[in-house]
Amino acid sequence: MASTEKFIPLQNQVVAVLIPFLAQGHLNQLLHLSRLILSHNIQVHYVSTVTHIHQAKLRDHNSISNIHFHGFEVPPFESPPPNPNNEETDFPTHLIPSFMASSHLRDPVRNLLHSLSSQAKRVIVIHDTAMASVAQDATNMKNVENYTFHITCAFTSFMFFWDRMGRPLVEGFCVPEVPSLEGCFNGLLTNFITTQRGLHKFSDGHIYNTSRVIEGDYVELMNGVVSVGKKIWALGPFNPLVIEKNDDSKGRHLCMEWLDKQEPNSVIYVSFGTTTCFKEEQIEEIAIGLEQSKKKFIWVVRDADKGDIFDGSEAKRHELPNGFEERVKGTGLVVRDWAPQLEILSHISTGGFMSHCGWNSCLESLTMGVPIAAWPMHSDQPGNTVFITEVLKVGLVVKDWAQRNALISASVVENAVRRLMDTKEGDEMRERAVKLKNAIHRSKDEGGVSRMEIDSFIAHIAR
Repeated sequence: MASTEKFIPLQNQVVAVLIPFLAQGHLNQLLHLSRLILSHNIQVHYVSTVTHIHQAKLRDHNSISNIHFHGFEVPPFESPPPNPNNEETDFPTHLIPSFMASSHLRDPVRNLLHSLSSQAKRVIVIHDTAMASVAQDATNMKNVENYTFHITCAFTSFMFFWDRMGRPLVEGFCVPEVPSLEGCFNGLLTNFITTQRGLHKFSDGHIYNTSRVIEGDYVELMNGVVSVGKKIWALGPFNPLVIEKNDDSKGRHLCMEWLDKQEPNSVIYVSFGTTTCFKEEQIEEIAIGLEQSKKKFIWVVRDADKGDIFDGSEAKRHELPNGFEERVKGTGLVVRDWAPQLEILSHISTGGFMSHCGWNSCLESLTMGVPIAAWPMHSDQPGNTVFITEVLKVGLVVKDWAQRNALISASVVENAVRRLMDTKEGDEMRERAVKLKNAIHRSKDEGGVSRMEIDSFIAHIAR
């Protein structure tokens, strides 16, 4: 058993083992959940490959000192560069070899669980939906309980199941029109996910990184249609709700100093997550659209993560139109490295977010009261876009999923930016986003629905 920290168990103690999927958004969410559980004096063990433990730690700037990290060796896997010219799907197929490597975690995880269960009162395993096969041996251990963690929102999860069920009528409930799953996933990964889903029946309960304030109806639908007889908790949002301002200029990202000089709600933050890969001609259209909008912006221009971000090869540097950065100087800022997204979204100058609509980014935007210009690329993102724009009404669509293979012109980008940042419609979206933010924050206070949900979960696992 390879571990970065020694564990000295105490008798009659409940411990938690968290098993994230091998992608940044998944690593991040379960690190947030680790801190939440740890804050209730429950020992936490966080399990992944050596590479992905290193990645999770590198990109997390919050307190992780009391989390027990277990980095296990797996056989070498391919780590090809992102391929923006894949004509079939925008799904990051270059990550699949690293995803498949996760299967090699089953044996070391089983050994870890045996070791912990022989000494602790109870072991609580919380595994990502895509890691059910890795956690499956927990089912046969007498004092081990196994919970499935859902990376996306209850709305999109329900839509996936509803679609597979043939989209039946849901009594007393109007289900919004949602896109089909076509193009959302690569075929190989679809088979992988289907295999994992077959093991969810052995789970003792389900956990969502969401709040009943945000989507209580859909949590109940999941409870009534999918998770019948199983406990279900909406424990989120997990990300910090308040970001303390860092006045140390040496410790702040340069973009934060730039934001300090801008007017309130005047800047649109443009970032498409860690798995998005654009063709060069699409990057050029985005650049022209941002420039023509004449609106302030911060644009993160970096290549998608590889399966192993430490493989030694340099990430591709995307070329922007000739003279672009000089022309937008003072109006826009291009960031080519890792950007402090939560800090940017929490800043008073940030008034909009052009996003791929990954659930992490959606939650971070909602908790900071920032409306979204949605540009879905793959996976749960088309469903999340419907939820953000049509259910919550705190965003607009830049690229419709039906046009997913089309090149989005500069004029479409320009119009979306102007619509979000400089119209009455955009102002109303911002007002709704701020109201939702305030409701989310209140729900975390003593007596709030989210606080009670967390207390219920902690009481259940610590009983």
